[in-house]
Amino acid sequence: MTDPLNRWRERAGDAVLLDGFHALKHALRFGAEVPVAVTTDREATLALAGELAEDVRDPLDALLTEVPRAVYASLVPRPHPTGVAALAVRPSRAANLKALAHLPRTAPVVVLDEPRNLGNAGAVIRLAAGFGATGVVTTGTLDPWHPTVVRGGAGLHFATAVERLGVDELPAGPLFALDPEGDDIRRVELPDDAVLAFGSERSGLSAPLRARADRLLALPMRPQVSSYNLATSVAMTLYHWSLRTA
Repeated sequence: MTDPLNRWRERAGDAVLLDGFHALKHALRFGAEVPVAVTTDREATLALAGELAEDVRDPLDALLTEVPRAVYASLVPRPHPTGVAALAVRPSRAANLKALAHLPRTAPVVVLDEPRNLGNAGAVIRLAAGFGATGVVTTGTLDPWHPTVVRGGAGLHFATAVERLGVDELPAGPLFALDPEGDDIRRVELPDDAVLAFGSERSGLSAPLRARADRLLALPMRPQVSSYNLATSVAMTLYHWSLRTA
């Protein structure tokens, strides 16, 4: 068997970095292929799994290799408090596009239109996975599989389809775009096949996406408040959608 550190070096260029115990836990739960995982304290990591994630303890037991803290620190850009890191195979673009295009859908697709903040994008992917959204699509230059985004998503990229597309490539379905000038979302029922679009933190919706929208919707907000955090806006909208299926 290849030495774990050699496997790490061989795969690091094209693999997804899973930074911390919870990212690895989620990736395993949702079927990620994980060729190598390291920890600074194998016994403590398995004890944590036994306490918080018994369902993945056995896979972790078979997968984890203990390494010195200095070696671990050399493998990651920023050491995680849990002292755990792993590499996973990124899902194929073809498989993600197939999942995004499949109709009928049972849950919306979230679109982040030209997002700027990597951490916010990760937070959106995490909560979208929690709501069971079909996927999260980004437009613009931000890479939704950037290590900082994956860290913010706590490994839940593997629980939903995550891709970057152009506005003209968005999945089919009624396109609802969030905008302060839109109709009050509380008076609108969002269908399962909805495509829910959110503008960037600073600039709002891009002109091409706004032009494509079937309907603009606004979240309730008191007059003197300028905006919500991006992840908060997505959470409020997905919660509103979920009420119709409750």
